[in-house]
Amino acid sequence: MNTLDFAKRKAAQKPISMVTCYDYWSAQVLSGTAVDCLLVGDSLAMVMHGFDSTVHATIDMMALHAAAVRKGAPDAYVIGDMPFLTTRRGLSRAMDAVQTLMRTGINAVKVEGEAGQADLIAHIVESGVPVMGHLGLTPQSVHAFGGHRIQGRNESQAAQILDSACRLQQAGCFALVLECTPGPVARRITAELDIPTIGIGAGPDTDGQVLVLQDMLGMNPEFKPKFLRHYANGCQLIQDAVDRFAQDTRTGAFPSLAESYA
Repeated sequence: MNTLDFAKRKAAQKPISMVTCYDYWSAQVLSGTAVDCLLVGDSLAMVMHGFDSTVHATIDMMALHAAAVRKGAPDAYVIGDMPFLTTRRGLSRAMDAVQTLMRTGINAVKVEGEAGQADLIAHIVESGVPVMGHLGLTPQSVHAFGGHRIQGRNESQAAQILDSACRLQQAGCFALVLECTPGPVARRITAELDIPTIGIGAGPDTDGQVLVLQDMLGMNPEFKPKFLRHYANGCQLIQDAVDRFAQDTRTGAFPSLAESYA
């Protein structure tokens, strides 16, 4: 994939797959799969660091993880999230943050929201940096939303999301994530835009889908929102493997002579 391929995939009606990736070893694993692109999401603040929201992600945290992902998947198309408030502290600081992320070797940045940011996004694009937009439930605004709530349930909200999507396209975004929006709303936005939409909790009619890697692998069996499909029972798989190692160690079955140096 390259940036131009996103529009080509929409035109050809070939859905785009995207998975979050936060570190070197999982990037190595994903580089051997058919997934189209990797997202170093600010959700790493929650998944990797145990915080209760994405607002705790910093630019240094994002850059550290992005660099690790690039090393593990040198040929992948990698997008990195601009973390909380980095686009709201003035043009100079925003561009410093963009520069920090892009110097890790990623291919594009993702910016949440549109209100008050269209000009900045246009400036980033004009500076040669591809930008992916993000509308609907934007987790960095979780406190303003009163929690992780579906957005666009009424006609007024839906129209506002559509207007923002059109403005992001005009600003130069090459793709748009739609998170936790009703399927009919996502379908309408997808039909209106020339750029592809990538959904998470936005129904089947977007131009692609994204999931958090640990979620789709079932690493937290208790976390099962309506939109999530577990593609593996990863938690149980790892626990079983570690239990077998512990048992083999206790019984002396590991290491064997074949696994020992003469």
